[in-house]
Amino acid sequence: MTKSEFRYAHHPEDVKRYTTKELREHFLIPELFVKNEINLTYTMYDRYIAGGAFPVDQAVKLEPIDDLKAEHFLDRRELGVINVGGKGKITVDGEVYELGNKEALYVGKGVKEVVFEATEEQPYFYINSAPAHHAYPTKKVTKKEAEIVELGDTKYSNKRVINKLLVNSVVDTCQLQMGMTELQEGNVWNTMPAHTHTRRMEVYFYFDLEEGQTISHFMGQPDETRHVFMKNHQAIISPEWSIHSGAGTSNYTFIWGMAGENMDYGDMDGVSPEDLK
Repeated sequence: MTKSEFRYAHHPEDVKRYTTKELREHFLIPELFVKNEINLTYTMYDRYIAGGAFPVDQAVKLEPIDDLKAEHFLDRRELGVINVGGKGKITVDGEVYELGNKEALYVGKGVKEVVFEATEEQPYFYINSAPAHHAYPTKKVTKKEAEIVELGDTKYSNKRVINKLLVNSVVDTCQLQMGMTELQEGNVWNTMPAHTHTRRMEVYFYFDLEEGQTISHFMGQPDETRHVFMKNHQAIISPEWSIHSGAGTSNYTFIWGMAGENMDYGDMDGVSPEDLK
């Protein structure tokens, strides 16, 4: 079963007046993994879709949602999947791909059927999707095949490893880009110094967070920031005008997914920590 929720885009001047409850209702995606279901959130920011597939004791098929008005989910879209659980299987038009922990799969436009299954282990398939204009081939990407970048310094509590999994230097996509950032032990800040990029939006998904701990995710314009406290396995929508950064009460991993008109990963407008308000 595939379920979905629709979210509108927002003007930054309106967001300044949102209460904590309103911020969470409009931007937080609190529950992605429900037993034997696919749960998706369709946002009007670049018509991006984020969600989770959680097959436990039966396979789950990716079905077209009403907002797409399409016969198949991928008639006009591309799909990225990163498994944040145990080993699982994804069948794409009859071809089976096994995905281990922190491995990714790109599925191109025009694919008719995508089915998610558990094996003897329990997978958690995190899903992103964006509109596509061209049919690129399906491709599995492991961490060994990713483009790896090490950033930060323990002195500033932001030492981290960036795994660029589904980016144009690794796999052909139309506009979808996905990767995974792992905070090293004793480090808690992600994406600091912060930045914005008006050429594309972004969704953050947090996982590997120790039970009982939390993450404070920062959003908003650099001179008008807000925070949202988040738990493990939750995601949050980041508009193109917003920073996207966070600090946890322990280290963690997060997946970033992006879409827009610029495929250059380094295209960002940096903000110095002392300029944040």
